Amino acid sequence: MSNWIHILRTGNPQEGVPLGPVSRWLLITRACVFSMTALSAGIGGLLAARAGAFDSLSFSLVLIGLLLAHASNNMLNDYFDVRLGVDTPGYARTAYAPHPLLSRLVSVPALWLAISLCTLAELGVALVLTSWKGWPVLAFAAAGLALSVFYVAPPLKLKHRGLGELAIFAIWGPLMITGTFYALAGTLPWQVWLASMPYGLAVMAVVVGKHLDKRAQDRERGVGTLPVLLGERGGRRLMAALVLLLYPSVTVLSLARLLPWAALLVWLSLPRALRVVRMLRLPMPDSPRAAFELAADAIPRDLRRQYDPALGGQRFPLWPLWFVVWGVWWVRVAGAWLLAGLAFGLAEPWLLFHLWGG
Repeated sequence: MSNWIHILRTGNPQEGVPLGPVSRWLLITRACVFSMTALSAGIGGLLAARAGAFDSLSFSLVLIGLLLAHASNNMLNDYFDVRLGVDTPGYARTAYAPHPLLSRLVSVPALWLAISLCTLAELGVALVLTSWKGWPVLAFAAAGLALSVFYVAPPLKLKHRGLGELAIFAIWGPLMITGTFYALAGTLPWQVWLASMPYGLAVMAVVVGKHLDKRAQDRERGVGTLPVLLGERGGRRLMAALVLLLYPSVTVLSLARLLPWAALLVWLSLPRALRVVRMLRLPMPDSPRAAFELAADAIPRDLRRQYDPALGGQRFPLWPLWFVVWGVWWVRVAGAWLLAGLAFGLAEPWLLFHLWGG
């Protein structure tokens, strides 16, 4: 189980530890980033609870369905990136973590079987929820599936045309959060669409960071991500703007009463956001040792000694990725504080009554 936890934390297995079936599939599905999906589902669920419509069974089904969708999306991306000649030996994707196909973790037929099983299970969840709440559940599921498939698959190849980052915003923001709300409440108020946008933009910032890390290689391969189209300087500015935008957007929505006052707890993650922006202003480190020296204080203490190059530590995890690692480091905490704020916000009516009305 320690290897499972290590993979979920770093995206890589422990060195010298044999891969069991669970560890193997955690790597194949890139489960280390599932927390972003869980946060989207949680935000949608708490918005529904604020409207008095939370149902634990429906929410559990939604969460399972979304995690399965994320798993199938990651596997589809890896398959099509290999097929289209993007993922090759020496490319960043094969360096920062084991690649399902190029590292021979799984065969192509087995990968397609896993994708098919995940998709069928997602469909089953969607059909159950559709029978309870109506056809929009299926529409949300279909839209999410289409964007996930055509993110890399022909003929659209959204990532190749500067539209991949916007697709990520749409999936992790409006589709997941508003879709979760509808699956619980059976309604689609415009306020929820607006409330879904700040976190969607935050996840988009993370993906912009990932594409910044791969910009030079993507340009050589004709993959037109936004950092390729905008250039390195423009990509850095875009990521910084998206990171910082979370805070005024949540504040405006709270002032407009579309989010509870307690959602302002997200400001407690501002120091991390400012650290990310500071990293975006510095030259990218050119070696694992330089990366470790810049990031050492942000690495959990139990991992710091394990990966310290000066102490002969293991290979620095996720290298050569850099900006996306900072993005994930930030968004996990920012999303958690937003989620906590929404949870505390459920007590707002009670507090207002007892403090001013009681």
